[in-house]
Parts: sequence; structure tokens; C-alpha cells
Amino acid sequence: MPTRENNAQDSHRRVMIFDDDNDLLEVCSIILRTKNFDVIAKNKCTEIIDVLETYQPDVILMDNWIPDTGGVKATRMIKENDRLRNIPVIFFSANSNIAQLCSEAGADYFLQKPFELTELEEIVATAIHNRALQ
Repeated sequence: MPTRENNAQDSHRRVMIFDDDNDLLEVCSIILRTKNFDVIAKNKCTEIIDVLETYQPDVILMDNWIPDTGGVKATRMIKENDRLRNIPVIFFSANSNIAQLCSEAGADYFLQKPFELTELEEIVATAIHNRALQ
């Protein structure tokens, strides 16, 4: 079975969003889909490692207050997994100490809520671009 990287017909990049706010999930999904991203949205992070290994996203948006595990712990689990650690994680939250939370989690980027839609587009594109350079 060919991998996603080897499939020349797969021109869309896959973004996985974890957030407990269904309205935010919907808005982010719509915006990113208009930019030709495939989006998978989850409102909890149950069995996150299995979910990520199944979908193999190119970038992950992780809310701090995601139910079941929490964003910091979920991000640490991702970064400790040999098969997933190279997927860029964008930590996003309304917490005033988001930079500290991002660092504690081991996330690659952070996005302060509320954010402009262009900021969302730009940080996702940057994360995917930088991963491709690795």
C-alpha cells in the first residue's frame, strides 16, 4: 500500500484539529478547506495516538482544554511517540500564558485565541512548509 508521501495524486495536506468548541471546529474546518486542506476535527482526544496513526495528519492544532487528556498531556504523548513526533503541533488557547503552555507541552507553534482567520491560515501553512524542509 503506498504511503501518503509516495502518492503523487495526493496534493491536499491533512490538518487534524482537537478542540472542545464545536463552533470553532466548524469555522476552522471551513476556512482551512477553502485553502485546500483536508480537515479532520475532533472534540476530544480519546485514544489520540491511535487516531493520529490512522489519519496521519501533516499538522495538528491542539486546544489546551481538550477533554479526556488535556492539550499539554496529549501533545507530550504525541512528541514522545517515535512515529508521530515529527508532526508539527500548533497549540492554541485563550490562556494568557500560552507561550509557557506551548513550551511545557513540547508543541512547535502556538496561536493565541481569539485569532484572525489569516493568522490560522498562515501558521498552518508555515508549519507544513517547515516540515517539508526537514
